[in-house]
Amino acid sequence: MKKLKKSEEDKGLAIKDTKVKVTQREEDRNSGGDDRRDGYRDRNRGDDRRSDNEPELYQVYKGRVSRVMEFGCFVQFDRFRGKEGLVHVSQMSKESLVKRDMQVYVKVVSGGGKYSLSMKDVDQNTGRDLRRRSNPSYRTKVTKTGISGIRIVEESPSRRRPLKKKMSSPDRWEAKQMIASGALKATEFPDYYDEENGDGMLEIEMNEEEAAFLQGQTRYSVVDMSPLKMFKNPQGSLSRAAALQSALTKERREMREQQQRRMIDSILKDLNRPWEDPMPETGERHLAQELRGVGLSANGGMPEWKKDAFGKTPSFGQRRSKLSQRESLPIYKLKKELIQAVDDNQVLVVIGETGSGKTTQIGCTQPRRVAAMSVAKRVAEEFGCRLGEEVGYAIRFEDCTGPDTVIKYMTDGMLLREILIDENLSNYSVIMLDEAHERTIHTDVLFGLLKKLLKRRPDLRLIVTSATLDAEKFSGYFFDCNIFKIPGRSFPVEILYSKQPESDYLDAALITLVQIHLTEPEGDILLFLTGQEEIDSACQSLYEKMKNLGKNVPELIILPVYSALPSEMQSRIFDPPPPGTRKVVVATNIAEASLTIDGIYYVVDPGFAKQNVYNPKQGLESLVITPISQASAKQRAGRAGRTGPGKCYRLYTESAFRNEMPPTSFPEIQRVNLGMTTLTMKAMGINDLLTFDFMDPPQPQALISAMEQLSVDLTKLGRKMAEFPLEPPLSKMLLASVDLGCSDEILTMIAMIQTGNIFYRPRDEQAQADQKMAKFFQPEGDHLTLLAVYEAWKANNFSGQWCFDNFIQSRSIMDKYKLDVVSAGKNFTWIRKAITAGFFFHGARKDPQEGYLTLVENQPVYIHPGSALQPDWVIYHDLVMTTKEYMREVTVIDPKWLVELAPRFFKVAYPTHMSKRKRQERIEPLYDRYHEPNSWRLSKRRA
Repeated sequence: MKKLKKSEEDKGLAIKDTKVKVTQREEDRNSGGDDRRDGYRDRNRGDDRRSDNEPELYQVYKGRVSRVMEFGCFVQFDRFRGKEGLVHVSQMSKESLVKRDMQVYVKVVSGGGKYSLSMKDVDQNTGRDLRRRSNPSYRTKVTKTGISGIRIVEESPSRRRPLKKKMSSPDRWEAKQMIASGALKATEFPDYYDEENGDGMLEIEMNEEEAAFLQGQTRYSVVDMSPLKMFKNPQGSLSRAAALQSALTKERREMREQQQRRMIDSILKDLNRPWEDPMPETGERHLAQELRGVGLSANGGMPEWKKDAFGKTPSFGQRRSKLSQRESLPIYKLKKELIQAVDDNQVLVVIGETGSGKTTQIGCTQPRRVAAMSVAKRVAEEFGCRLGEEVGYAIRFEDCTGPDTVIKYMTDGMLLREILIDENLSNYSVIMLDEAHERTIHTDVLFGLLKKLLKRRPDLRLIVTSATLDAEKFSGYFFDCNIFKIPGRSFPVEILYSKQPESDYLDAALITLVQIHLTEPEGDILLFLTGQEEIDSACQSLYEKMKNLGKNVPELIILPVYSALPSEMQSRIFDPPPPGTRKVVVATNIAEASLTIDGIYYVVDPGFAKQNVYNPKQGLESLVITPISQASAKQRAGRAGRTGPGKCYRLYTESAFRNEMPPTSFPEIQRVNLGMTTLTMKAMGINDLLTFDFMDPPQPQALISAMEQLSVDLTKLGRKMAEFPLEPPLSKMLLASVDLGCSDEILTMIAMIQTGNIFYRPRDEQAQADQKMAKFFQPEGDHLTLLAVYEAWKANNFSGQWCFDNFIQSRSIMDKYKLDVVSAGKNFTWIRKAITAGFFFHGARKDPQEGYLTLVENQPVYIHPGSALQPDWVIYHDLVMTTKEYMREVTVIDPKWLVELAPRFFKVAYPTHMSKRKRQERIEPLYDRYHEPNSWRLSKRRA
C-alpha cells in the first residue's frame, strides 16, 4: 500500500510538472523570437534534445567566418561548438564582403550533416529573417495537399508504426482457425490481415475514364496509335540493308566478347599458387590483377587504333589566321546587300551552304548547346570583346550575357522559354533562326509562334537560314517572303553509285576507303556511319587492314567523331594532316551541316542514319537505322567540293536514291515525345494544339497521347512545371519532392539523369567496369544508385565539373521560385514517393511468365541489364528499344502509392470483379515430366 501511495504521489507530481511545462510553453509561444522557436522544439522532447546539438533548418544563427574560399566562405556557429557550414557565393548578396573572423548572421537552408547556409536571406545588422519559411522537419499527423497537387500524410517520426515481425506459417494457420471458430476477434490479429492484404495481393488497374476534351480519341477508343512509318519502301534494298546491318552489328559484338573470353581462358594459370606471391615471376602479378578484373591503368583498355590516333603528339599542317578565314567566306562579300535586304523585308530566308559564314557573321539561335557556346566565343574574338560583354550566349542553366550585350547566341529551346516569359520578345529587334533545315522540335514550334508575333510587331525582323535548297517551303510558310541566296564556293563533285545493292554497307565502306587511299590523289576522306558502336568497329577494322598492308603504304590517320567523344578528341578532326599523309574522318550525320571540315575531297556515303522514333501507343522511344533523305544525300556529297573538285561514293543504287529515299527528312516534331512541347504551349495559352499552325503538323496520336498525360486545362501546378526547363515527369517529381521533404536528393538525381550515362563501360574492360558499378547498386532502385554515386563523389572531393555545375545551378532555380531545398537523410521512402509522383505513367508489374508488363499498355518490357533489380512493382524513367524493350533507371515502389499519388489514372480493382489484367493472364499447368508440353490441350487430345 505504501508503494502504491508513493507511486500515486509521484504521478501527481508528474502531472503538476506537466502543467507547469504546458504553461511555460504558452508563455514562450506568446513571447516570440527565439522563445517561440524554443516552444516549437518543446513539442517533441526527442527533437528538443537533437536541436540543442544541431542547427535547425531555416533558423537564423550568429557565427564567425572561419575560412574564405573562391567559391564562398565557411562559417562556424557560435551556439554549436565544432559545427560549421558553407555559404556559397550564390547565397551572398552583391554588397556582402566577408573576411576571416568576421561576425555574420546566417540561415540554414540545407542540413543533413553538411550545412548549406545563406547570408542574403538575413539582415546582417539585426539578424532578422528576410524570407521566413515553415520548418518541414517536424511532422505531425496531418493530411495536406502540397504545391505538387498530391495529398501528403505527414507523420511524426516518434509516431511511426514499428516494423512488424512476419508471422510464421504455423502461427498464421492457428490465428486463422481461432478467428474462424469465434474464439478470438479479428482485431486482435491486425498483422494477419496486413499480410493477407499485402502488396502482392493488391490489384491496381487503369482508370479508363476519358477526359471530356479527348472523348473518342484516346488509347481506349478505336484510334490508330501506330508510330510514324520511317521507310518509304519497306520492301526495298535500303530497308533490307538496315535490318541486316543491325543483326551484323549484334553478331560482331558477340564475336568480340567470345574472343575476349577465349583469350582469358587460354591463359595458363597455376591455381595452386597463392595470388599474393611475395616473389612473383615477371608478368605474374599482372595476370593476377587481370583475373580479379582490375585494370592496370586508366588507358590500358584503349584500343590500339585509338592510341595511334589520339595518343601521339599531334603534328599539323599549315593554319590560317582568323582574318584571312573571315575574308574568304562567301557571305563577307555580300555584307551590304544582306543588311539592305534585312532592312527592306520583315522576314528573310537566307540560303547558303555549310561554311558560307551564315552562323558566325549573323547573330542567331542554334539547335545545340555546344554550337551556341563555340559560335559566341568565335564571334566575340572577331568582335574584339570579352565573351559575355557585347557578345554572349544563353543555354540551359547558364546565362553568359550582360547589360552591354548586343549579339546574343542561344539555343532554340532558350528562345522558346523567353517567349513563355515575354510573348512579345520586347528586348529583341532582330531574331535569326539558324540551321532551320534541321527542323528540331523547338524550331518548328518557334516558327508558329514567331509567325503570330510578326503580325503583332511590324518592327521585328526575322531571318531564317538554311543550308538546303528547300527555300520555297520556308518562304511560302512565312507570307511568301523574299529569299536571299549566298553563292557557294563549291567545286564540282562527281557522284558514283553502286551497280548492285550492298547488303553489308559497313564492309563495303571499308573496302572503298582502302581503295581511295591506295589509288586516288591526295585529299582527306569523310565516311558517314550511324553511331558510336559502328564507328568504333569500323575504325578498328580499318586500322587492322592498314596494318596488314605494311609500312610501304602512306600513313592513314583515322579520326572518329560522335557526340560521346571528349571535345579535345573531336577538335583533332579540324587540324590539317602532316605532309605525305591522309586523314579519314568517320562521323555521324553531325558532319552533314553542323561541322565544316576543310580538306575533304572524298565522301563515302552508305545512305543511313540513326533516328529517334517515338511510339505513342507503347510510350517507347527507339533508335532506328533508317535511310537518309535525298536532301541529306546532297548535303553529304557537297562536303567533297569545298576545297576542290571531289568525289562522292554512294554505296546504294541510283534507283534506291530516287525511289526509296524521301525528298526531305522527317521533322523531329513528327517522331518524338511531345510531352514537354505540349506543356510549354499550354503555358503560353495555346489550348487548341490540334489546329496550331505548324509547318508540318505532328501526328495527332502523339499530341493526344501527350495531352492525355497532362490533362487539358493548365492548372497552377502545370504553370509551375512549365517554368522548369525539364520534361513534365521530372518537373512534377521535383515539385513533389518539396512537399515530401526530399528535394535535396531529387535535385541530385535530376542533375545526374540530365548528365546522361554516368557509367563509362569501355568495350575492352566491360567486366572490370561492371565490377566497379556493382559497388554503388542500391536495392531500392537505380535512382538511389545515382544518388549513391554522387555521395561517393562528394565524399572523395572529386573535382568533376559535370555534376557540380548542374547541382549548383539547380539550387539557384529552386531559390528563384522560393522552393525549399530539404534533405530526407536516409528516409528513401519519401524519395521513392517523389519519383512515383512524377513517373506514375511509367509503372510496370512483374509478369509470372517473363519480364514485366506496363500498367498502361500491358506491353512486355524487361529490366535493363545494367540495373540491379528484379522486384514486383517498379517505376522506370524511359523505355529503350535495343534487342528487347528495356526499362532504364528503375525504382522499386509500393503499388498503393500509384492510387495515392495519381488517383485520376489508377484505382484499386474491386476484389469481387475480375480485373483486366487477370482476364488477359494465361494460366499454365504445372510441369509434367511424363507428357509432352501442351499435351493437356483439347486440340492435342483430339489428334
